[in-house]
Amino acid sequence: MSSSIFAIIAARNEERNIYNIIKKTMNYVDKVIVVDDGSVDFTKKEAEKAGAVVLRHIINLGKGAALKTGCRHALSRKADIIVLIDADGQHKPEDIPKFLEKLKNNDIVFGIRKRNKNMPLLLRFGNWGIDKVSSILYSIDIPDTQCGFRAFKADIYKKIKWQSPDYSMESEMVANVGKKNLKYSTVTISTIYSDKYKGTTISDGIKIVLNLFWWKLSRK
Repeated sequence: MSSSIFAIIAARNEERNIYNIIKKTMNYVDKVIVVDDGSVDFTKKEAEKAGAVVLRHIINLGKGAALKTGCRHALSRKADIIVLIDADGQHKPEDIPKFLEKLKNNDIVFGIRKRNKNMPLLLRFGNWGIDKVSSILYSIDIPDTQCGFRAFKADIYKKIKWQSPDYSMESEMVANVGKKNLKYSTVTISTIYSDKYKGTTISDGIKIVLNLFWWKLSRK
């Protein structure tokens, strides 16, 4: 694929992982953009050392806000394809070619994490509930709506653009895909879970479910 491919990574206090993630991701994309979302460690320095374009939020605004900053920058640089990948090392950049292959015939491709014994039980149950609500409300069949590893064609950004500044953005994107009847697919990816889980919490999960109902009722 000869398109201009940008990877966007929202990072907060990821000085331990960000360098390796960037270096590996660079093997599969044309440009890596890191949005340092108010880190108090050396995330920015490590990302710059690895060769990424680094944008910075002075204070922490949330994952959704950081990824919007990154997408706006990528679009201003004429990106054709945007890949979103987490900064904490749980995703393998080696899976990016699988996304790009499926993107040839789809608007957006979602990563689906393999279920394994290392996935926290609470996380498994919470994700299952959010997936079911998403399926019922938006007639969309994505068995892991909370996975942050995904790729889409840049020209659909306006249709999937989210307002959520936080972890709700991943579900809001899924809801928008369902509402706009966009063509989507999934790929199974490998996942590495660290001892310190930094993703969606119980309160985040409850908020996401309530938001799914609100988006259904309040938007066209």
